[in-house]
Formats: sequence, C-alpha cells, structure tokens
Amino acid sequence: MITGIHHTTFITSDLAKSRAFYEGILGLQPDPNRPQMSFDGVWYDIALNQQIHLMLLPNPEAGLQRPAHGGRDRHVALTVSDIEALLERLNSAGIAYTLSRSGRSALFCRDPDQNALEFVESR
Repeated sequence: MITGIHHTTFITSDLAKSRAFYEGILGLQPDPNRPQMSFDGVWYDIALNQQIHLMLLPNPEAGLQRPAHGGRDRHVALTVSDIEALLERLNSAGIAYTLSRSGRSALFCRDPDQNALEFVESR
C-alpha cells in the first residue's frame, strides 16, 4: 500500500541557521507554494513529490542527549548523486559527520537542531 514518502518534517529553533544549512550547504531551494500557517517555516522539494519541511516551533526535546553516530538515532536517509562533493561541502563548512559503519557509500551528519541526516550515494 505505501508508495513512497511525501515529506519529512524537522522542528527548528532558528530558521535562519537551518536555512543556511539546508540551502547553503545542501543546495536545496525553498518551495514558494508553502501556504501561510500559524508558524513560520520552509518547504524544500528534494525529488518528485518528496519534500523536507522545516517548522519554526519550540523544540519539545531540547537538551535531549543524542548518539554521536546519527545511524544510531532516528534519521531520514536521502540519496545523493556525488557523496565526495557533499563531503567537500561539509568539510569546508566545518560540519561534523560520520561515515556509514555498514561499508556503504554513505555518511551521517546533523543539522543545526541536531536532527540526524543520512546521505547515501545513488549508483
């Protein structure tokens, strides 16, 4: 019955910082069709009918201890066409990451609000 993932949502406490990460580091572009809501946020199209949503809301998990390796935390896995290019961008920005422990061409990092992201190279 499930045919895909429509979107994943992350809470952010600082929308400007998050936008700098998602737009500046990851190269995503905001979707101008986000409707007016009772809170600020941004939507990013990442593939046909797939999005990342950021919501500027108080974090109900502030202060929660997160595992050092994002693969041991809840996370979203995104495919990338060139993991080496992503590694260069993360290194240039001083963003910490860990490589996949499964031997796959993949890495994990966290956004400014400590949400875990996995990036898997598509072949």
